[in-house]
Amino acid sequence: MILIFLIVVPLLAGIFSFAAGNNGKTLALVSSLVTLGIAGYLSAYSCCDTTQWSMEWIPRLGTQLSLMADGMGAMLCLLTAIVMLVVFIVNWNKEVEKPGAFYGLMLLSQAGITGVFLANDALLFYFFWELALIPVYFLCSQWGGERRVPVTFKFFVYTFVGSLMMLAGLIYLSLQTPGADAYSWANIVRAGSSLPAEQQQWVFWLIFIAFAIKMPIFPFHTWQPDTYEQSPTPVTIILSALMVKMGMFATLRWLIPVVPEGVAFWSETVIILSIIGIVYASCLAIVQTDLKRLIAYSSIAHMGLMSAAAFSQTQVGVHGLMVQMFNHGINIAGLWLIVSMVEQRWGTRDMTKLGGMAITAPLMAISLVIISLANIALPLTNGFIGEFMLFNGLFQSASSYSMVFMVIAGLGIILGAVYTLNMVQRTAYGNAVAAVVSKDLTVNEYIGLAIVIALIIVLGVYPAPLLDMTATAASVIVP
Repeated sequence: MILIFLIVVPLLAGIFSFAAGNNGKTLALVSSLVTLGIAGYLSAYSCCDTTQWSMEWIPRLGTQLSLMADGMGAMLCLLTAIVMLVVFIVNWNKEVEKPGAFYGLMLLSQAGITGVFLANDALLFYFFWELALIPVYFLCSQWGGERRVPVTFKFFVYTFVGSLMMLAGLIYLSLQTPGADAYSWANIVRAGSSLPAEQQQWVFWLIFIAFAIKMPIFPFHTWQPDTYEQSPTPVTIILSALMVKMGMFATLRWLIPVVPEGVAFWSETVIILSIIGIVYASCLAIVQTDLKRLIAYSSIAHMGLMSAAAFSQTQVGVHGLMVQMFNHGINIAGLWLIVSMVEQRWGTRDMTKLGGMAITAPLMAISLVIISLANIALPLTNGFIGEFMLFNGLFQSASSYSMVFMVIAGLGIILGAVYTLNMVQRTAYGNAVAAVVSKDLTVNEYIGLAIVIALIIVLGVYPAPLLDMTATAASVIVP
């Protein structure tokens, strides 16, 4: 039942929030605290065992309400709970139009994302996949920037087309072994892996395109920078820290074990696309002056490295990917929070018009420096161990081009350091620019950033809990 509570608590809180009006913010904060407690308990338990729950749903279609949390699922539920809590804390003193609807949609999105990480039935997985998307669509289109309508339409079309292709692939697999549990994860794996290699190769793309769009990797990324730029920052955090992890998680859970021969056939192609994405996105990040677009391209580069490691088909690479999913979610959420604070105080995200944060807001500047160092995976920050394992996995892959892949992907580290340190230099140092609101961190902002920085330092110095939690799940995907 604990798995049900993880979904039902934000779901009910979200529904009630629409009627709560101005109290929607309080409801969201209480819901996120309860959810974090449940997710923390589940994570402690999932270090040793897998938690499952199921009941009949639509037997005639072969689908069940079936949930499952192994180490990877529990870790991502914990990430979701932490990020949502931090977002609600930092936005506690911010005014938002129609707060009941805004926080209601945020909580519905949380329920959908959590459901994706727990679903053990393919049709239920698709249901939650869409439940996570639809609230975000309304959040972007109602509370976004000036160009929100065309940008959100593009985002919706991209993801919806991918979702329909994935649904077609899952229906095709379920029809291979019809029955009362045709859509169960075990049955989908059995059906997919028993297909001839030629069929697995085209079923691979039918399913993978939805995940590639969600991550996103090159060339399926074009919706992302505009959507991040036009979305309100709390929504950008959901998109960047959590929803992109849905694509990566789904690749590990619903693609690699399902069509193993298709994965083996297309692995080099996906790694090449991922590495092109690393270099391409990093170069574009260097020339950006808008903080939001810089971080958006930085995220594409990081996801490219994670995608390449997923298809290296090595245990260390997949294990590192799981660790990095959590750490990237924490770090990118921290960067977006800083961007939001900068925009509120200086009235711009243009780095050519910023400077002197270290003088005007020293606590914010210190936070920016620590989170930026984690973003470039400096040792003793949480980004280091995961990125080290990703490169290790890429180097150990069976491809004859593994060395070339690793060297080109390694350029991403150098380019990442260039654009990240340049961002810190232009924002935090130099001549002080007059702020619209000359004020350092408020109490709630301080608490939110303190949670992020504590995780960066603790997991950087002592990553064992995260490694232990995900070790078994990694060994199941790559024995």
